[in-house]
Amino acid sequence: MNATNNAAGEAFLREVDHLAEQITDRQYEIQPELELKFGESGRIRTKQDTVYSLRFLAESVMMKSPSLFTQYVSWLKILLAGYRVTEEDLRINLSLIKEFIEQTYNETDKELVLEYLQRGMQEIAYAEPIPTYVAENQPYHHYTAMYLESLLSADREAAWSVVVELLEAGTSVKDIYIFIFQRSQLEIGRLWQMGNITVAQEHLCTAATQANISKLYPYWLTNGNNGYKMLAACVGSELHEIGLRMLTDHFEMEGWDTYYLGANVPHEGIIDSIQKYNVDVLALSVTMTFHVHLAKRLIDEVRSNPATKDVSIIVGGLPFNIDQELWKEIGADGYAPDEVHAIELAYSLQSPKAE
Repeated sequence: MNATNNAAGEAFLREVDHLAEQITDRQYEIQPELELKFGESGRIRTKQDTVYSLRFLAESVMMKSPSLFTQYVSWLKILLAGYRVTEEDLRINLSLIKEFIEQTYNETDKELVLEYLQRGMQEIAYAEPIPTYVAENQPYHHYTAMYLESLLSADREAAWSVVVELLEAGTSVKDIYIFIFQRSQLEIGRLWQMGNITVAQEHLCTAATQANISKLYPYWLTNGNNGYKMLAACVGSELHEIGLRMLTDHFEMEGWDTYYLGANVPHEGIIDSIQKYNVDVLALSVTMTFHVHLAKRLIDEVRSNPATKDVSIIVGGLPFNIDQELWKEIGADGYAPDEVHAIELAYSLQSPKAE
């Protein structure tokens, strides 16, 4: 990442709130019908959506990855449709962002910002809903559908009974994680994006699955280990921890000693933990695209510390699924789209342990 672009991008991020307020005011001047349609709360949501758009745009430019922004616009169009926000409303909002950048942004990467923004605006016409994650051709489809329906009905006992039935049938805990928990979580996220469930429902479903993960521990925890150690953490203020929790458990099932830090851990705490536990691998999770630069900053700090510079660093999460070369830009040793590939990658980065 070019240091000049990074500095300009961070300067841009500092102006996001002020810029979003100006853009929102201008949009409501151009479209007074929005006030009648959505009321004052609509203006607040418009400003918040504009903040996110600006942050995603800045991150995309800093990481030299236009796909990060175009994917966001595609996601946003579908999300906003559930709130009766039209394609034209979104197009006007992005056009106003373009206008304000042209008028007020004077950094050296201005043309790149406008280029990425234009790509995002073109994406509006092509964005299509994501297909279901609980498809009939997938393993354990029937059980995943039952589990999901139980979660959405807030019936935690029924959800757990699906897990018990699978265990009694000899299903591995790894398969339950991958095909029941992960698939249902992805589908819950999709349903929220489509406006079919509320944030409260999403949180309730996630909490139920986290409880079920805890209930499964007695079924697989062992004393055996292979001599390798892994530390897992989310970057920045990430709130989506369940994926990293399941990744950590998969490593533990493989015989690794694991240290799960979760979210909101200061960089110095992560660096201290790498040293304290003498770990072989640092696994970083990023869900929100506008946190990628924080992962880059953390990796730079780890690499600049003589005591931690040699630890293997693997990354995962939505931004890296969108741009599968992004891990190189932030200085990681590799990226994995799921637990199976993460474990394979982690082993490939290590020297064999002595017997």
